Amino acid sequence: MYQKYKNAELVKPSGLELKDRLVGVQRVTKVTKGGRAFGFSAIVVVGDETNVVGQGLGKSKDVATAIAKAVEDAKKNLVRIPILKGTIPHEQKGKYGGARVNIIPAAPGTGVIAGGAVRVVLEAVGIHDVLSKSQGSSNPHNVVKATFDALLQLRDAKSVAKERGISLEKVFNG
Repeated sequence: MYQKYKNAELVKPSGLELKDRLVGVQRVTKVTKGGRAFGFSAIVVVGDETNVVGQGLGKSKDVATAIAKAVEDAKKNLVRIPILKGTIPHEQKGKYGGARVNIIPAAPGTGVIAGGAVRVVLEAVGIHDVLSKSQGSSNPHNVVKATFDALLQLRDAKSVAKERGISLEKVFNG
């Protein structure tokens, strides 16, 4: 799922204290000749609130099973996100489908300035101070994936220095 991100570090769910957060539940209807068949799809974000997060989608005929399936799916897609003093290392834009998300680092004490699905993802990661703007589609599925797109592109100074083969001081001072 995260193959296109070269710095995405996949994490195993064992030994982590994961909390799951429900982003949304949709009732979907399939019309057959025998009438309407109702089902549910749930999107869930799980995270340990330190720097590991994952998202999953579950579908079923009833809500509880859909949520349980979504949690299982989310645990299979855990990634580590670089966090710097409770915020993100740098500004980043992410997009998926029609949804665009812009996340910006903020000073300590700012809080999570984000709405809806973006807030759920950022809180699950464990980011405490961040500004964000969601534009375009407000479809929770696409907004969650756009937020993940932005988070997976984040790089901390250590990884940049290692990638370029230079010292940390040189990254900041040129």
